[in-house]
Amino acid sequence: MSRRPYVLLSCAMSIDGYLDDTTAVRLLLSNDADFDRVDAVRAECDAILVGANTIRKDNPRLLVRSQARRDDRIARGLPASPTKVTLTGQGDLDPDAQFFRAGDTEKIVYCATPGWDKAQERLAGVATVVDVGNPADPRRVVEDLASRGIQRLMIEGGGTIHTQFLTAGLADELHLVIAPFFVGDSTAPRFVNDGSYPWNPSDRAQLVETRQLGDVVLLRYALSPRYGQG
Repeated sequence: MSRRPYVLLSCAMSIDGYLDDTTAVRLLLSNDADFDRVDAVRAECDAILVGANTIRKDNPRLLVRSQARRDDRIARGLPASPTKVTLTGQGDLDPDAQFFRAGDTEKIVYCATPGWDKAQERLAGVATVVDVGNPADPRRVVEDLASRGIQRLMIEGGGTIHTQFLTAGLADELHLVIAPFFVGDSTAPRFVNDGSYPWNPSDRAQLVETRQLGDVVLLRYALSPRYGQG
């Protein structure tokens, strides 16, 4: 197969490791300076991946916000924003979600085999739907993306997606932003779930950058020998 894409995970979390709280209102864990940093990272990627639950809960647009960055991509012969990618088990996605309706970029839905028929039916005309096995295999996701010419993939969550790609050893770089507060609710979604991770007390991830952005801090980790090559 083609060399798999360089995979960069991006996440903002509370001091105690949560991605959100349990209220109906989205918890803002970042600030304007960091939103702009994330936008710059997006603009340098070929595809952005979020989980189906993130689409249902947050209804993200996943577009490059800066006009200057969009113009620069177009000048380089690229679409204004990266390809949008999601991974779903059941195929239960709303074709009117902003993931599908916002922007002219390509949309790809990777689906576990049991949900493939439903996803094909619901998303006909708005996305390409690809069967990636049962259960859905993230390795098949990156293999397919490589075959489509995707060289740099940004993963923006949520926790289940982060867990799948990290435990599969498919991550090359992690951008972890820490917000200056606690959530304090064990029923809230966390950055990652239980699992067997390649980085542990005897094989530590390499911290390559710390950066203060207003009241949040960015921790940047190299997770593979490919760090910096994407």
